[in-house]
Amino acid sequence: MFDVKFLIKSFNLNKLLILSGIVALGFISAFFFWWQRGEILINNDDLSGQTSVGLFPASSISGVECENSERRPIAVMLSSDLVTRPLSGISQADIVFEMPVTPGGVTRMMAVYQCESPKEVGSIRSAREDFIPLVAGLGATYAHWGGEREALARLSGHIVDNIDAMKYEGTYFYRRSGMKQPHNGFSSFDKLWQATSDLGYGINNIFSGYVHKNKDKSKNISNLAEVVEINYIVPFNVMWSYDKATDLYKRTRGGQPEMDHNNNEQVQAKVIIVMETESSFISKDYMNVRVTGEGRFVVYQHGIKAIGKWKKDPERLDSKLVFYDGNGREFEFMPGKIWVEITIN
Repeated sequence: MFDVKFLIKSFNLNKLLILSGIVALGFISAFFFWWQRGEILINNDDLSGQTSVGLFPASSISGVECENSERRPIAVMLSSDLVTRPLSGISQADIVFEMPVTPGGVTRMMAVYQCESPKEVGSIRSAREDFIPLVAGLGATYAHWGGEREALARLSGHIVDNIDAMKYEGTYFYRRSGMKQPHNGFSSFDKLWQATSDLGYGINNIFSGYVHKNKDKSKNISNLAEVVEINYIVPFNVMWSYDKATDLYKRTRGGQPEMDHNNNEQVQAKVIIVMETESSFISKDYMNVRVTGEGRFVVYQHGIKAIGKWKKDPERLDSKLVFYDGNGREFEFMPGKIWVEITIN
């Protein structure tokens, strides 16, 4: 005779096993879907220095995931003069280019914004011809307050999309009270973004991007570098000091911490690139800095330095400024804010 009780127990056990299998399959499927969407915590810095959870695409410039990674960058010319310090919005740029612009060693900066939208940007200064290829290579809109003659001639010919405060003061640009001209010119990202739209410029990012890979490089005695000194003349001289706790470089200029007027925080960067090149004399107030062709660069990240070669096609204004490692491959940068310090040999 059949054991009815045994059959009933076996049937219930099978039902339990089947149900458990269905539940387990559900968990596995959900986990796989989560994984595919990239929602797993990774060791990657976001704008606040915390870990990122993959909610947004990464900026093609900085490699940082952000809500605005698909929008077109805006490049803004900024002053280096003592009277303009602390600058507004300087800590919020995805990448900053700094170089001497006069034979006497006065420097200017071009801050490029994509991820963040600073409430104020300035002091804004004149366009310089040497920065135009860098703007074009990023596919950015160029914001400036007038400019040198050669630069304005090219910009008037619309060689790149640009927003000149000499034409739009009072709409997209303003003068801050309590500061003397020409140092009191300011704007905001929102105003510049509105200008981009009103002037019919493209609003989508077209920059192909730099290579970013979040990994630790092996350290040894020969490649350790926790201080980076840029020997611009005083008071434009710059030093970056590596902070192990945050894995970031902190900036000082003229012997003082570089602060941001917007948030009263010291400027920090994940990657420092020292790009070596040459210059030629134009006049006592102007010189030409070569930012196309090729040359040597030194990169500092994670407390380590490495040497490579930079290249930019002189025949194509919109060509990307590319950085190559010693093996001829495009250099891999750690995700985070980048500063490019251009020095003259």
